[in-house]
Amino acid sequence: MAARTLTKAISCFVKNPRLHRCGNLSILPVTPSEAVSFPFAHSTLGKSQYFSTKGMSIMGNLVKEKLSASRQVVTEFVEDNMVIGVGSGSTIDLAVRFLTSKIRDGNLHVVCIPTSFQARQLILENNLILGDLNSHPILDLALDGADECDENLTLIKGGGGCLTQEKIVASCAKRLIIIADYTKMSTKLGEKWKNGIPIEVLPCAFTPVAKKIEENFGGVAKLRMAEKKAGPVVTDNGNFILDWKFPTDVTFDWKSTNTTITMIPGVVETGLFVGMAEKVYFGMADGSVLSK
Repeated sequence: MAARTLTKAISCFVKNPRLHRCGNLSILPVTPSEAVSFPFAHSTLGKSQYFSTKGMSIMGNLVKEKLSASRQVVTEFVEDNMVIGVGSGSTIDLAVRFLTSKIRDGNLHVVCIPTSFQARQLILENNLILGDLNSHPILDLALDGADECDENLTLIKGGGGCLTQEKIVASCAKRLIIIADYTKMSTKLGEKWKNGIPIEVLPCAFTPVAKKIEENFGGVAKLRMAEKKAGPVVTDNGNFILDWKFPTDVTFDWKSTNTTITMIPGVVETGLFVGMAEKVYFGMADGSVLSK
């Protein structure tokens, strides 16, 4: 949401370069030393434009940190003639801006494979080449975010409800690179992310699946309810999501746990990504980027 708010505000500026306010956001062109660079492929802005985010509540959502990590990852990993998986979420929303800029500035040929409806729309909105796994079953690279990452690079993903397609795309990629801010970095899962592990389930099976998870592993598996519609969240695949708040005083073998949960009839996929990420890039509070 933060990224979309910033994008909307900058779009206002693109349409009217003299505008200094869009809604409750101030947009002030400043020098590079005073601001964060945010690339857009609009002719009005040229290749890059700098904006001040001073005083904007949006910065509370760690946009600077996400931008720093996104910029470094796209710069280091994206090359010509690649097929790239495009993840979902606010961090990837920002990363796609850098991806678009690099592709256009370098005249690169890159095919983008979406992991969700949101990712598909981002690809189309930025006039990137849209592909799918049936035509491109092997990907050179997948770029995605994460809700939490432990010291072994085990990830919790699916806070945005796109875990199944994200995992399918990641499994088809030669390399999975994660982009995150420093608040997602933990020693063990559950240290910072308190919303549990998302588990996509068939609608007819959410109750028995929840009971089996609780009986086998403890904790609470709760059906995720929608905020702006009556009833539960429905995924892009037409399924429900259980958020399993696992006991944090138990040491889990996440690979074994993931396998066991996946084998429960009615489970489509889990938000546990074990042994899948090659590297994780964390945007830090001081503007640096830490890779693990």
